[in-house]
Amino acid sequence: MNDMLRELVTLFVVIDPIGSIPVFLYAAAKVPVHLHRAYALRAVLIAFAVLMAFLVGGQFVLEALGLRLGTFRIAGGIVLFLFALSMIFGESKPQREIDDAGKEHLSNAVFPLAIPSIASPGAMLAVVILTDNHRQSIPEQAVTAGLLTGVLLLTFVCLLLASRIQRVIGTTGASIVSRVMGLILATVAVDSVLAGLDMMGVLALDPMAQ
Repeated sequence: MNDMLRELVTLFVVIDPIGSIPVFLYAAAKVPVHLHRAYALRAVLIAFAVLMAFLVGGQFVLEALGLRLGTFRIAGGIVLFLFALSMIFGESKPQREIDDAGKEHLSNAVFPLAIPSIASPGAMLAVVILTDNHRQSIPEQAVTAGLLTGVLLLTFVCLLLASRIQRVIGTTGASIVSRVMGLILATVAVDSVLAGLDMMGVLALDPMAQ
């Protein structure tokens, strides 16, 4: 149960459904209101396909390249930590992605909404880290896939209610949520590095230690 809760929190943080609301409102600004539901659904389905591809095939690609999951967990943890720092101290996630989209003159369900807002680099790394083929059985990995699906469904609901949520919390509120998510993600990232060191035999972790 603790592992499941940890995975759920990790996926919720890296996908950040609330943080995607301002991005959705920006990306869908020129889309007729009656098409917003289909627009949000398309973005979530694209993100789902990308993340499931990483979940199912990410480790196989690593092993085909002769890389060990332990080293990937360490590298992934470092990248997630840097990603978390940018969420905490840098420009807020939604505004950064909106600005990037404006520079590219693109506004559709793929960029910046599906990628990188929902299926962020952090989310891609996280799903690979959470599904170790050598330590987790197929049913356990299926649970992770189910949790991922649940978080994406929640994201879809948040996008459908984007205007209402935005009126309640505002852009500032979304920025605050993103920064809190960054703090939690930093903790997850450090834990990933420690787990990677443990897998490499560099650090022996006692799971019962307090």
